[in-house]
Amino acid sequence: MRITAAIAAAPHAPLALTEVEIDDPRDDEVLVRVLACGVCHTDIACRDQALPVPLPSVLGHEGAGIVARVGAGVRKVAPGDRVLLSYDSCATCPSCRAAQPFYCHQFGAYNFSARRPDGSSALTAERVAVGGRFFGQSAFATHCLARERNLVRVAAEAPLEILAPLGCGIQTGAGTVLNALRPAPGATIAIFGAGTVGLAAVLGAQIAGCARIVVIEPNPARRELAREFGATDAIDPHGIDDVPAAIRDLLRSAGAAYSIECTGIPAVATDAVHALAPRGTAALVGAMPAGAAYRFDAIKVMTEGLTVRGVIEGESRPDEFLPRLIALHREGRFPFERMIRHYPFAEINTALAASERGETIKAVLLMA
Repeated sequence: MRITAAIAAAPHAPLALTEVEIDDPRDDEVLVRVLACGVCHTDIACRDQALPVPLPSVLGHEGAGIVARVGAGVRKVAPGDRVLLSYDSCATCPSCRAAQPFYCHQFGAYNFSARRPDGSSALTAERVAVGGRFFGQSAFATHCLARERNLVRVAAEAPLEILAPLGCGIQTGAGTVLNALRPAPGATIAIFGAGTVGLAAVLGAQIAGCARIVVIEPNPARRELAREFGATDAIDPHGIDDVPAAIRDLLRSAGAAYSIECTGIPAVATDAVHALAPRGTAALVGAMPAGAAYRFDAIKVMTEGLTVRGVIEGESRPDEFLPRLIALHREGRFPFERMIRHYPFAEINTALAASERGETIKAVLLMA
């Protein structure tokens, strides 16, 4: 079947909208007609090889669309169902068997190889294989192949052009608070970075009942939106020599009970740890370049009993967590749509550039 896909062929180069051939779905696969796909900074990092993915590949991992065909073994969905796509996992490793697929032992192979587990690709261009299973989907395309394991069925009236980014960036921010950290009502939390993930974390912290939500963000418009989302305080880090000290002064305490690092900048991760009160927990969420190292005060971490931990995909089990977020959105308690700006699929490079420059918080491509 011939489809149109945006191929990433070289670092820092524009994606090329190209006609490619997509395989028929195998027994465990689902062909989805993509209607919308969010743009995530992980897509940009992979395009530019800060996070290595074999090129040429079709990126895109916040897809949403309508099931077109299903493989013989698929039972979860049927043609015509509306679905959201998320990360993939193996289903058989110790983490997957423990219902923690976000820490799948084969996470890299299933999400960053852009290939099926057997090494094959779902896409070819001029008879040359192109990576076609990025995050189990490669949704920068008019159609993609996923598995029933990494898609979530939603209601027939679901607004896919709004819900698409739930599959990665939004669930990562909100889930880091609601699934991983689980702060008690009245807790204090410092969130470093107010992009998609950080703002979703603000919404999650507000839902959790945090008493003080401190956002550290240089962009004034994003600081203002963070306040509108529930942040009680917003700090511009520019010109501040000691951000952790500024947080302690603001809270009039020894620090925050929790912090989340959403920027992928090692120096900011240091601040996120050093801003903690004794027995506090820092969640490291921002995607750093492969091989990047963190630096913390080891004595502070040891003597204050701090916890420094990674979190991926907001520890979301998508079949359970995405419906929860959709329900919160329907109730008006999770207005993440205010981050979104839509772009026609043909303007994908404009959307990527606007995201990279920080002009757009969450770009969502419309394929139809």
